[in-house]
Amino acid sequence: MFSHLHGIWSLMQGHRLRYGAALACLLGATVLNYGVPLVGSVIIDFAISAKTPDADTSAPIRWLLNLFGGAEHLRDNLWLAPVAMVLLSAFGGVFSYLKGWQASVASDGIARRLKDQLYDHLNHLPARHHDQSDTGDLVQRCTSDVETARTFLASQVMDVGNALILAGTALPLMLMLNVPLTLVSFSLLGPIVIYAYVYFRKVRYIFKQVDEAEGMLTGVVQENLTGIRVVRAFSRHDHERQKFATPNALYRDRALKMLRLMSWYWSISDIVALSQLGLTLIVGAHWVATGEVTVGVLFAFLAYLGLMLWPVRMMGRILTDLGKATVALTRIREILSVEREPEPPANAQLIAAPLSGRLAVRDLHFSHAASDLPTDGRGALNGVSFDVHPGETLAILGPSGSGKSTLMHLLLRLYDYQHGSIQFDGRELSALPRKWVREQIGVVMQEPFLFSKSLRDNLRLGHGSAPDPEIESAARAACIHDTILSFEHGYDTVIGERGITLSGGQRQRVAIARAVLKRAPVLILDDALSAVDAETETMILDALKSRRGRSTTLVIAHRLATLVHADRIIVLEHGRIIQTGTHAELSAQDGLYRRLWQIQTSVETDFQNELQTK
Repeated sequence: MFSHLHGIWSLMQGHRLRYGAALACLLGATVLNYGVPLVGSVIIDFAISAKTPDADTSAPIRWLLNLFGGAEHLRDNLWLAPVAMVLLSAFGGVFSYLKGWQASVASDGIARRLKDQLYDHLNHLPARHHDQSDTGDLVQRCTSDVETARTFLASQVMDVGNALILAGTALPLMLMLNVPLTLVSFSLLGPIVIYAYVYFRKVRYIFKQVDEAEGMLTGVVQENLTGIRVVRAFSRHDHERQKFATPNALYRDRALKMLRLMSWYWSISDIVALSQLGLTLIVGAHWVATGEVTVGVLFAFLAYLGLMLWPVRMMGRILTDLGKATVALTRIREILSVEREPEPPANAQLIAAPLSGRLAVRDLHFSHAASDLPTDGRGALNGVSFDVHPGETLAILGPSGSGKSTLMHLLLRLYDYQHGSIQFDGRELSALPRKWVREQIGVVMQEPFLFSKSLRDNLRLGHGSAPDPEIESAARAACIHDTILSFEHGYDTVIGERGITLSGGQRQRVAIARAVLKRAPVLILDDALSAVDAETETMILDALKSRRGRSTTLVIAHRLATLVHADRIIVLEHGRIIQTGTHAELSAQDGLYRRLWQIQTSVETDFQNELQTK
């Protein structure tokens, strides 16, 4: 329990002054609200019953009577009491409002800070962590879990303070009014508090299960919406509905289990709280009949007990929300505790000079499976070595799974190689800052991703200050300029999520234009022309050839027609280079490249002949 409270306390750092002000306002509201029953007690005993103050009259009653000018003056001016009660209630309401405002501002500030931390941290986590994480669960932690913590900090923290202040204020006041009746009034509060603590221990575990089930449910919904076109294309609606039904039922069952537990708590606590009121009323009425307690004092006790019992009873809910908040904060800290991508020590000399584009790869090994490198050659890359000169175009060919994209990911430092060397201009890649390395590389991924923004904003992703003429020049190089102008709003056209309103070929061409606009010394095209037609491919390649020499270019493709104009071609298989040379050299050699070339040219020839016969 104390460790959880310490975690909440540390979370309040930077906002503790506001919470202190909120508690001060809460104390003011409590004192003012407690004054209302005390005024009522004075009216009943000294104005209506015409009782005279004596030695047994408690100090608070004497002080209040003196404030009203004495019992006789109060009886002659009864209007003073209701006016006092209205003023006390009004000022108490003002203090309550200030308390809520201060707590809300503080909790919203903490929630904003948490979300900023989570978003920034997620953007700096290693690619391996994202490979193993469920997107829906991450979204759940960044939204629902943060909101759970914010709600607790906005309301329940103040409710805890309210219960403590009410009890701490009421106890001495009630003791001054009547000690025996105070003992009776507090007799059942102990069992309520103990039951609330036992309930907290139980509900915390159940809420963790509910939160995990909700994360699974969010993940299924997110995956379905992302792939909605595939679902419809394969008519998998029923399958997806059944897939959703399982985590949905699990979430329902766990949520109902928690609701049943909460219903037991409210039922039992209601019985105990009402029993406490009943016990105080019965005992107090007996003592009123015997003359040991006045009617006004009993009225005050019942009013104080009504004010105090329900906040104490709410401790169960407060502890429930504390359990939810601690579970949510634990899930948030699980993300924040993951180490960011490691960065080498700062070395200004290494990044002082811009890259010329010279690349040297030596005996490169890498495996996705584990940190330990396989010794049987089953890694994604197994001893790859090659050189690329500044401004040269290197083409990389190989069957699926041969390590082409893995090599590109290593060059971008999305992963760190386990053995070997990659050098840019003689500088070891692992010694260079990741951010700086990525600023030197323009890349078109195998699956180009576009944001739900305007085309202009998407193109400026790598060069935020690019003027419109440069944007249009890059778009022309990617053969997308005329297509963009055909849209109603041109470059200001807002595309859908993930660029869904564009065709596959249009998305690839926008991604190519975005990479070209970056004007980086190294350009990587990872199967960037797979979704464009042959004519457009030829136009793009011609435009890229006209820019030859401006940057070192690495081209990955399965269509050999895309690679024939490269300065050099390397062929990968099982993570090893099995052939290297120009198109003319490789097509003359017996090997994988020649076989692929013969297959592809034969297919194209047959296709053309078939068209001509028709």
